[in-house]
Amino acid sequence: MENPIRTKHLFKHTKLVFIVILLAMLAGRQAQAMYLLIPMDSQQRNHLKAYGIAYWTLEKAVEVKWLLNYRGGSFLIQYIPDVESECVIRGVSVEKIADTKAKLILSEIASPSMNQDAVSMQKAPKIAVYSPKNKQPWDDAVTLVLTYAEIKYDLIYDDEIIAGKLKDYDWLHLHHEDFTGQFGKFYANYRNMPWYQEEVRSNKAAAERNGFAKVSEMKHYVSEQIRSYVERGGFLFAMCAATDTYDIAMAAHDVDICAAMFDGDPADPEANQKLDYSQTFAFKDFTLEMNPYVYRFSDIDVTTDRKVPQTQDFFTLFDFSAKWDPIPTMLTQNHQRVIRGFMGQTTAFNSKLVKANVLVMGENKAAGEARYIHGEQGKGFWTFYGGHDPEDYRHLVGDPPTDLNLYPNSPGYRLILNNVLFPAAKKKKQKT
Repeated sequence: MENPIRTKHLFKHTKLVFIVILLAMLAGRQAQAMYLLIPMDSQQRNHLKAYGIAYWTLEKAVEVKWLLNYRGGSFLIQYIPDVESECVIRGVSVEKIADTKAKLILSEIASPSMNQDAVSMQKAPKIAVYSPKNKQPWDDAVTLVLTYAEIKYDLIYDDEIIAGKLKDYDWLHLHHEDFTGQFGKFYANYRNMPWYQEEVRSNKAAAERNGFAKVSEMKHYVSEQIRSYVERGGFLFAMCAATDTYDIAMAAHDVDICAAMFDGDPADPEANQKLDYSQTFAFKDFTLEMNPYVYRFSDIDVTTDRKVPQTQDFFTLFDFSAKWDPIPTMLTQNHQRVIRGFMGQTTAFNSKLVKANVLVMGENKAAGEARYIHGEQGKGFWTFYGGHDPEDYRHLVGDPPTDLNLYPNSPGYRLILNNVLFPAAKKKKQKT
């Protein structure tokens, strides 16, 4: 006969085990229902590394929701302890919220009365930076911020593009390159410097290696390959002189715009009359600066003409409809709408020379300057950003690189990183 006392204890033990299991299940469900909100407003300790967290999460094949115009363009991620830990390690502010709050946020964002929206990002874009392998006496803001944010990228240059490697990448940044074949127009001031002589030597060697008689011919061919890359669906981002020199190279076609010290023979005296503006992405009706001793490529750039003192050098980001214009909305996400200006070889674009179909996303209207512009080409997109370094007002040749540990909340650098995540974003109905 079964002992009633033992049976009672066994029942209590079984009941206790069941309660423990039930509590564990409830705790597990609660943990699964939590979300991580990475705020991108003024409450964020490190805006730049927050983009790196979003990219790192995408590399793990975990969805990231980009909340456009919500707290500066915040990120929403289903709770994963590793993501939370990575935020702590990198010094990124993060808030753990319940799924009910996440649903409420998404519901509010979806309201027709709110200029907000959510886009889903599910795959980290593969990134390439078009840059020479030899060290140059200046730094590139994009590679600086990619490194600081811990976002992976590959360096490629003319050989790789000519070999057809662009197809392996979703996003391409053009380093501060001169696509006209005039070696940055540094001849007047730096022709005796070892770095300049090495740049000339290496470019001429690359042209010869790839079957081109001149560097300008190779750069034009590379420009055409970049255009094809964009038309097939690629994303292009360029800063400083890589913006206007790219369009100049495309407009010039086979017109010789290089003086003898650059390519061994004189430039075509009628070069300006032979430009084909239909081939350019952004600019029209510009006039080339044909003097090889003048540190300027054309009147697209306003650097030498502008009369804007540093204390008044700002540009304003436009506001766009998150639901109807999600692309420019993504590209202008920020915790500040007025951005401090900064110089470069190409500082800003003459607004009168910007094509009518180009979207101006940031401008100094009083000065007639477009600073941040965007457009579509075929199936792809391009963005041009004037200036050299958002946190170094007048970066000179030989100056040390910017230490981004001093500028973790830089709104100017945020514009670069918006472009980095842009290829990962796909507009669709959001569900928690």
